[in-house]
Amino acid sequence: MQPLVLTLKGFRGIRDGLGRDELTLDLERLTQDAQLIAIVGANGSGKSTIMDCLVPYIGLPSRAALAGAGGFSYYDHVYLPESVKDLTWAHEGRCYRSQIVIRLCGRRRTEAFLHTLDDAGHWRPVQLDDGMVSDGRVETYTRCVEAICGSAETFFTSVFAAQGKRQLSTYRNAEIKSLLADLLGQEEIQALGQKAAETVRLLKAGLATIRQELVGLDAEGVRLEATRRQLDGAGERVLAAERAKTAAHAALEAAQARHARVAVEHEQSRATEARRAQLAAERQTTLDTTAQARRALQSRDLVERQRLERLDQRVAGRLRQERSRRQALTLSRQRCQAVLAEAGEVRRAEGRLPLAQRVQALRSALTEACREQTHALTRCQGTVRLAEQRVAGIEQEAGRAALKAEELARRFGLTGEVPCVGTDLQGRCKLLGDAREAQALIPSARAQLARLAVEKSAAQQELLAARQRCEALAGAPQNLARAERREAVARERVSRLAVMCSKAPACAQARMTLVEIEQELQALGPAVAADAAATSANESADERAERQQIAEARQAVEEQLQQQARQASAALARLDHALASLPPAFDERQVTQASRALGAAREAFGATEQSMLTAVREAQTVEEVSKQVVALAERRERVRARSVRVEDELGNWNLFARCMSNDGLIALAIDDAGPALSALANDLLLACYGPRFTVSIHTLLETAKGEQKEGFDIVVHDGDTGESKSVSMMSGGERTFVESCLTRAIALYLAQNTGRHYTTLFTDEADGALDSQRKRMFMAMKREMLRLGGYEREFFVSQTPELTAMADAVIDLDALKAHGCEAQRPVSAA
Repeated sequence: MQPLVLTLKGFRGIRDGLGRDELTLDLERLTQDAQLIAIVGANGSGKSTIMDCLVPYIGLPSRAALAGAGGFSYYDHVYLPESVKDLTWAHEGRCYRSQIVIRLCGRRRTEAFLHTLDDAGHWRPVQLDDGMVSDGRVETYTRCVEAICGSAETFFTSVFAAQGKRQLSTYRNAEIKSLLADLLGQEEIQALGQKAAETVRLLKAGLATIRQELVGLDAEGVRLEATRRQLDGAGERVLAAERAKTAAHAALEAAQARHARVAVEHEQSRATEARRAQLAAERQTTLDTTAQARRALQSRDLVERQRLERLDQRVAGRLRQERSRRQALTLSRQRCQAVLAEAGEVRRAEGRLPLAQRVQALRSALTEACREQTHALTRCQGTVRLAEQRVAGIEQEAGRAALKAEELARRFGLTGEVPCVGTDLQGRCKLLGDAREAQALIPSARAQLARLAVEKSAAQQELLAARQRCEALAGAPQNLARAERREAVARERVSRLAVMCSKAPACAQARMTLVEIEQELQALGPAVAADAAATSANESADERAERQQIAEARQAVEEQLQQQARQASAALARLDHALASLPPAFDERQVTQASRALGAAREAFGATEQSMLTAVREAQTVEEVSKQVVALAERRERVRARSVRVEDELGNWNLFARCMSNDGLIALAIDDAGPALSALANDLLLACYGPRFTVSIHTLLETAKGEQKEGFDIVVHDGDTGESKSVSMMSGGERTFVESCLTRAIALYLAQNTGRHYTTLFTDEADGALDSQRKRMFMAMKREMLRLGGYEREFFVSQTPELTAMADAVIDLDALKAHGCEAQRPVSAA
């Protein structure tokens, strides 16, 4: 398999690494005839993404959650609404083109197309020998790719070393058997084993059906036997039923004769019963008419009673309204009188309010004057404090100036005591120079003392004047407090008088309202008591006339009720006498009893007929069941014979399926291939690592009890130490080397023994655990692998500059990102 041109669009690894949405690599132009091609670049530049996409299989093996191509989804690694992987590749002399389209929305989210270049130079969909065509579905694409290049599991185990791939030493027995079976080309044996297993499954299903049929036949036999036991004595039951039917028929004829006699007697009594019914109907009509008339009169009486109640309610309501109005007027009169009780106070307040307002204004002015004096006192006190601080500051400054004048006088006095005065050294004497400098400063110090004395005198005079003003204003706070109290008293008096004056309109309104209330009370008249006698005495003429009409109407209704009762009693007495003169009524129970007896006789006769029919059917059923028992026995023997035959065939097919499975012929083939794989791996180790390590593959392992069991282990013999141990017990770097040699040996075995030959190998950062010397050996193993297997090239990814320098060509992704074009540099094999 040789990649020629790769185009990626919408892959996150390319966007994050190169900052592009789309990338195209012409690998045939970049690599030309190079054997070792390095893909280099900084971490995260997209090396693994490009390496994963150089093969036509679905998925990114370095991103797969499971080993091989499984456990992967494109949707986590693309970001455009429609992302594309377009790879042109060659295999066994034919050119193919894989196009995988990943959509983040829509019904068909992923489509995969595989085309081949025909002799005329046209791209056509790949069609397998079984007729399957690559139609865009992922399933058909995967089957077409695996038909051309082999299974993905074998490819990613032997030819493509993905980053962080699963080590062979971690494979379980069943997994390594499946891998090596595909490696050894045991597809036909596996197909036969699968067909045999399918046959076993079908035979088991058929055998289960046959056994279920046997169970059903046994249950049917049990049911027939139970039925035959239940029907024993059917002939005797037929004779007994015939005798019962004859007796029931005689009883039926006697019941029919008695029923006819009772019917004739009943017909003769119908005229008497008709007269009796007529008189009873008249009596009931009289009762109904009387009751209806009584109900009508009672309804009239009820209407009059309701009318009387409404009259009482109207009278009582009118009297209640008069009492309520009288109470409301009495309360209003009391309120008006309470308001008028303060009329004298209101008049006095109106006369005193102007004087009180003038007093309040005078006292407010006095309070304001006292407040101004208090503020002046506060300012004078502040002035005194400032003057005292100023005097204190001048005194401190005068003290410092006096000390400085004394110091200058002392320094000037040294001019007569210095021994170098008058000598040649007086020009260079520092003490004499300091004394003369003090002499120049003495006049300014004395002038400063005189100025400070004048300033102190002025400040003391200002302080004295401020203290005198403070003494003159010393009583201002007490005067202010007294003036404020007198102002508050005047303000409260004015407020009280103003409130009293505001009641004058209310007093005038109360006088007018009181006159109206007295007039309305006089119009209402004297008060009315709340008892029933007083209520009747205070009725109006219309109310008394209405009450009289109601009494007369109720009296008339009572008289009509009495007359109606007398008439109804006379009519009922006449009808009762007529009914008593009729003969007694016919006993209807005789008809009922005769009908019931006739029905019972008919039911008994029908039951005997049914019993006879049942007995006849049971006799027939016994004969039919006997025939079914014989037929069932014959069928059971045939089914048992078929079950025995299927069980024999199932044993044979089970044995054949086991022989064709991974534990049969395939296991023997794997045992035979073990030494060949070990030899190829040892050749690679010898060529690049020296004679120190040799490997052997064990498919039979020894248990703790010393027994042999099937398994898989890679044992490495160390020639330096003479020890042999499992590859899983070796260090990381040594295990990496041995595992790489073994996987490449698998690829060599695949090419030499199965005819499945690839032209290109792929390795993604497999040298991480190796030291610098082992890394160079690792590169030597790559070239030896190319030589032994007849491979044309290998693409590899490494972070080691020494290894990339040993490559024949380099695809530099950093340069591609920086300059926007593919970068290639040939490297010598040295």
